[in-house]
Amino acid sequence: MSKDQSGEQKERKLSTEAYKGVRDFFPADMAIEKKIFNIWRKVSEKYGYEEYGASVLEPADLYRAKSGEELINEQTYTFTDRGDREVTLRPEMTPTLARMVAAKKRELIFPLRWYSIPNLFRYEQPQRGRVREHWQLNVDLFGVQSINAEIEVINMAYDITKAYGLKDSDFEIRINNRKVMNYITKEIFSLDDENARKVSKLIDKKEKIKPEVFKAGISDIFRDDKKTAEFLTLLNSQNFEEFATHLPTSSSEHEGVKEIRSVIEGLEKLGITNARFDQTLMRGFDYYTGIVFEVYDLNPQNRRSVFGGGRYDELLALFGNEKVPAVGFGAGDVVAQDLMETYDNLPLIGSPDYLPPADIAICVFGEENAPFALDIAQSLREKGTRVAVDLSNKKIGDQIKNADRRHIPKVIVIGEEEVKTGKLKIKDLKSGEESPLTDVK
Repeated sequence: MSKDQSGEQKERKLSTEAYKGVRDFFPADMAIEKKIFNIWRKVSEKYGYEEYGASVLEPADLYRAKSGEELINEQTYTFTDRGDREVTLRPEMTPTLARMVAAKKRELIFPLRWYSIPNLFRYEQPQRGRVREHWQLNVDLFGVQSINAEIEVINMAYDITKAYGLKDSDFEIRINNRKVMNYITKEIFSLDDENARKVSKLIDKKEKIKPEVFKAGISDIFRDDKKTAEFLTLLNSQNFEEFATHLPTSSSEHEGVKEIRSVIEGLEKLGITNARFDQTLMRGFDYYTGIVFEVYDLNPQNRRSVFGGGRYDELLALFGNEKVPAVGFGAGDVVAQDLMETYDNLPLIGSPDYLPPADIAICVFGEENAPFALDIAQSLREKGTRVAVDLSNKKIGDQIKNADRRHIPKVIVIGEEEVKTGKLKIKDLKSGEESPLTDVK
């Protein structure tokens, strides 16, 4: 409350704006969201994955242990509840999934194929493709040690991207392996854990910073011009074969290199030929232990990584359980919408794939005829027809116009005559044709 010049209390009006970085979903927006969710569910269930869910609240320590202090301190909504417990609105789903699997490990049947579409929260600077609250598909496969797990989930990611409306030439799947990068930084260049982590984080930012800044950062870590040059030569390799030739001869059969080759060859056997090795791909999370991948849009309007994932075999061990091999990925709804918009595949109102709110609108002439209209509507609904009854008591012409504006294809007008005779007609608003409505009761 505030006071005006007369001293009287004046009520302050609340803003109609949403909280910064979050979205309101009006019906047209929900039509897009539903299409995205339907793509996710259809592809996931086509591969035999089961849907699960969990609360948006988790103990802050869960993310502190899995993703580090930086995530908690800078990117999350973390607060102390009334019981003096530190809790966080979940910024990602993988730690929650790992907790759930660890809790029921003895009861679950492996291999475990699960997916979810959680609401996630991150305190970030809002920009194209990134907001503070979004929905995300999470797909995870537990219990498969071989690279066939990577091939399966990357195949799913490929199918989802195609369902967004992209062709193979529109995107590529970039693949790397944390084992290779650990081998290079620790064994070949003898970096300690701290400096190896610094290098990984710097590589992860490579595309977002100037080349000279990146080179200076690498030089500062290695403090040796020869090693810096050798490392940059590796990092600037044009393809997988060139990269492999720069490694010491003894590393030619290194496990990580073999896995990358096997995944790309396995995908090619499935007809997926737009996968390639990318030695600069790191993925930000520390829990990845092997293959990592990202789907990258090649369209000039949207050249960027759009979603990805990788292998994380050690996450369950943090709960005191033995290691369980796991591979997964995440795909966000904001980026999905940007992609579908770029490739003209959004379900816009009035387009063929837009589902109107009802199949039939019943327009009522006179409020006294509403009970009969409601009874007819209920009979039609019991037969599987979606019906909206206009109870506004507006003029019939206005009611029909409103139905048309909502893209409801057919109308039934009910007035005194229809109530008296029970004879109803259904009108197709597009063609203007009328036909008797039979078998209502």
